[in-house]
Amino acid sequence: MAKEENKDGEQQPQATSEWKQFIYNPRSGEILGRTASSWALILLFYLVFYGFLAGLFTLTMWVMLQTLDDSVPKYRDRVSSPGLMISPKSAGLEITFSKSDKASYEVYTKVLHSFLRPYNDSMQTSNVNCTQGHYFDQDGVEERKSCQFNRSSLGPCAGLEGNEYFGYNEGSPCVIVKMNRIIGLKPFGNPKINCTTKTENVSMQYYPEYGRIDLMYFPYYGKKTHLNYLQPLVAVKITPPTNATGTSEVVLECKLHGSPNLKNADERDKFLGRVNFRVQIKD
Repeated sequence: MAKEENKDGEQQPQATSEWKQFIYNPRSGEILGRTASSWALILLFYLVFYGFLAGLFTLTMWVMLQTLDDSVPKYRDRVSSPGLMISPKSAGLEITFSKSDKASYEVYTKVLHSFLRPYNDSMQTSNVNCTQGHYFDQDGVEERKSCQFNRSSLGPCAGLEGNEYFGYNEGSPCVIVKMNRIIGLKPFGNPKINCTTKTENVSMQYYPEYGRIDLMYFPYYGKKTHLNYLQPLVAVKITPPTNATGTSEVVLECKLHGSPNLKNADERDKFLGRVNFRVQIKD
């Protein structure tokens, strides 16, 4: 029969009756087309199946984690040579100020004081007075020590008493160049930072002398085990031509030199072993 009568004498579509029987069939005891024992078996199968997958995933992750070092990245092939960066860092790496306007350069001097605060001699006393010219290897040590780098070694660019404005008030500003950290890096030879400019009659003084970077600050072991590590710095004091009037603009390029395993000429990366910046000095 295509239709059945209900208690009120109305006819009920056969499809509705079939859906009710599919949800629960009182004659066979089936729910959604399966008996209770059938549902129990299929649920047990999926429980075991997904439990096995979860266990396999957990085991795989555990095995993989055993191959990792918490303080050293497993793969470090993307960056094998450090980049360079300057302080004070500004938009477009352009430093513009007027030596007669304190407000124009005070923002730079504040950044330099903040950047150099961890290098204060008083804070470096807890670090080790290392042997110059030799790597400071500390393999097998849980917590690595750091070599002293005293702020006072930056000479007039240290921003200490008598040079609080880093030469900006005199029109001979200081720029701090730092090398980015790379875990395990050991530069060969005698690395140093040297800056060049196409502007004539520009004088540059380096602190420490010749822009040297001592080997005792290498290798770096990572921030989790090398807690007090601070990378060595090179300060460059830039003096424009003495007869310059109005505005002096100096475009500089600082590069790493003296070490064959430190790159400085990769056209795909403008900051690999070098940094370009502009200094504009107004009267």
